[in-house]
Amino acid sequence: MDTIRNYFKFNENNTNFSTEIQAGITTFLAMSYIIFVNPAILSLTGMPSQGVFLATIFASAISTLFIGLFANVPYALAPGMGLNAFFAYTVVFALGFTWQEALSMVFICGLLNVLITVTKIRKLLITAIPDFLQHAISAGIGIFIGYIGLKNAGLLQFTSSAGNILSINGGDPNADPITGDIQTVVTNGGILPELVNFTEIGSLVAIFGLILTIILMVKKIKGAILIGIIVTTFAAFVTGLIDLTSLNFADNSINAAFVELGQTFGVIFTKAGIPSLFGDTSRLPIVLMTIFAFSLSDVFDTVGTFIGTGRRSGIFSAEDEKALESSSGFNSKMDKALFGDSVGTIFGAILGTSNTTTYVESSAGIGAGGRTGFTSVVTAICFVLSAFMSPVIGLVPAQATAPALIIVGILMVSSLSDINWAHFEEAVPAFFASVVMGLAYSISNGIAAGFIMYGIIKLATGKAKDIHPILWVSMLLFIINYIVMAIL
Repeated sequence: MDTIRNYFKFNENNTNFSTEIQAGITTFLAMSYIIFVNPAILSLTGMPSQGVFLATIFASAISTLFIGLFANVPYALAPGMGLNAFFAYTVVFALGFTWQEALSMVFICGLLNVLITVTKIRKLLITAIPDFLQHAISAGIGIFIGYIGLKNAGLLQFTSSAGNILSINGGDPNADPITGDIQTVVTNGGILPELVNFTEIGSLVAIFGLILTIILMVKKIKGAILIGIIVTTFAAFVTGLIDLTSLNFADNSINAAFVELGQTFGVIFTKAGIPSLFGDTSRLPIVLMTIFAFSLSDVFDTVGTFIGTGRRSGIFSAEDEKALESSSGFNSKMDKALFGDSVGTIFGAILGTSNTTTYVESSAGIGAGGRTGFTSVVTAICFVLSAFMSPVIGLVPAQATAPALIIVGILMVSSLSDINWAHFEEAVPAFFASVVMGLAYSISNGIAAGFIMYGIIKLATGKAKDIHPILWVSMLLFIINYIVMAIL
């Protein structure tokens, strides 16, 4: 016990075993949906579903354990939502690459991210971002997390008339008939979000959980967020939202899953992987552009998450930020955390899943008091156990974890108070960085909006010299990325 306490520096971080364990479990429950959602998305490409299931678990567990032990920070990694959709719908379906070739791109993206981290480009990027934009990013992640919570709670519904639908399953919405199951519906700005009418039991359970968690937080009850998740899950069972008859351990065949994992593990090193990807030189430009798109989103999602959650919670202290600017090698927590994140994608690609990245849901565990890498170790253990307990894990409804995300969002939005809103030159980029992040459902797009507006204002006011060269490069890369995405 003393060895663990000393290794993770519990006393220096004002934490203890029980708090770290609760935080680790809370983080896992908040992000456990990826165990089931990731295989559902990637299997559409022809990948074996059970193989992706295990790849998701092992990539998450290994990457989370690595960042916890190496960097001593309470973050968890898993295949990123959005990146897995880009993998399936854009790279495989729209561009026509095989899933083996797409995995090879993810692997190369991981190597590129390691290079970016080792050469300190990521570190320079973080130190180049003005303080007010860092506060805006932190608040934006709060809005983003809160929005995820409201959506997962089932408190929002979206209405779109037929004329506003742009595509169904990536095809013409007017095609008659639509063949196959409907997987995606893309609509324009005519879609209208509104509150549900609260006739659904799931929404009522989520509201109960939210009120309960708020009361526990106000009363400063230790472990309030985890208690809220557990009690809300029980309430879901009592109200019939959870059906225990759906438990079927017979279908949870680990042996069969391992057989399918053999189809994805290391496939990037076979003829169907990297050799096939570069076998046709005419595709080289589109291959490079796709890898670039993967990498840019991955890098800025991670940078935004670390800035947004680390500063407000004190995980990355003033001393860490100073060391980040002046140290060489991996001497600061942020250095180590960035490297830990960058190798996650490599692990995932080898196992057989899309980009593995730091999860913003880690903030749920941080909100529960997690302050060291032992939180990540606990989360990693939970991921491993989930391979054998997936039917039970699957019983925890989104309505039970949604209140935790909403609470964390509330805590993080307080960063808005650190921005000088009376100064219009700061207010504009801060607004776009924070609000767009939530509404566009993307950390990287929110950062892009803030950066680009910051550059425009500095140019318009004749203060272009105030912008760090790294930010100029970042803005240019974002613009190139949007052009590439338009072409793709």
